[in-house]
Amino acid sequence: MRLLVTGGAGFIGSHFVKRMLAAGEDVVVLDKFTYAGNPANLPPGVECHRGDIAVRENVDQLGRVEAIVNFAAETHVDRSILGPEDFVRTDVLGTLVLLQAARELSARFVHVSTDEVYGDVEPGWSSREDDPLRPSSPYSASKAGGDLQVLAGVRTFGVNASVTRGSNTYGPNQYPEKILPLFATNALDGDALPLYGDGRQVRDWLHVDDHCAAIELVLQEGRPGEVYNVAANEEHENAELARLIIEHLDTDPALIRHVEDRAGHDRRYSLDATRLRALGWE
Repeated sequence: MRLLVTGGAGFIGSHFVKRMLAAGEDVVVLDKFTYAGNPANLPPGVECHRGDIAVRENVDQLGRVEAIVNFAAETHVDRSILGPEDFVRTDVLGTLVLLQAARELSARFVHVSTDEVYGDVEPGWSSREDDPLRPSSPYSASKAGGDLQVLAGVRTFGVNASVTRGSNTYGPNQYPEKILPLFATNALDGDALPLYGDGRQVRDWLHVDDHCAAIELVLQEGRPGEVYNVAANEEHENAELARLIIEHLDTDPALIRHVEDRAGHDRRYSLDATRLRALGWE
């Protein structure tokens, strides 16, 4: 299978590229190579093109593919607050361009999204795929817009497309703006660990290899028009993560510094992954 992986030089995308190459697939990467896209994340010899998913000519130059998996996105909430326009362009318009290409190629399409589209989740509840979307930031709103374009494309045009919504993902080669790599590198350097607000925000943590296994399964077995939550049910408060990093690296607890909370900061994310597990994901 000739497989296009957009955003394939980024954190999760590059792990997925390596996984699919190991499975014997013919992989081509399209990446804009912004700050988070790094050619060093990719194995030598992989076919890779610089381009923007929101520009149809950049997509068409790659020729025929049998499947597209879309990791390309503007992703950081803080950056979306400072400059939301780029998020709408990539996460909504870019997704639509890929969807149109998939329709014309009769290609399978998997759109990789986020748990943040559900917004705050009350204690005792985990978001299900059919729950209302209540995004709280320009980032999560743009991702929700992309999700809805995909679902509309299935309904209106019959595109063979599915959506995955993953929880907070961690692992090697993650750009150090996210909490785990940021706090770990800061602790090693003796720099402050900036903890938003009271630090009681709860996130559900998922290793990148498990996330990629889920996306591969949805690519192969997922139903058109279905959304699949991806989560390991590892919920932890941000303050707990900070303490664990300090303890593990044997550094000074005084490095943890509480800072003003982020505007519109969600308190808790939690996903119900029953639908995905029914496909065989563990």
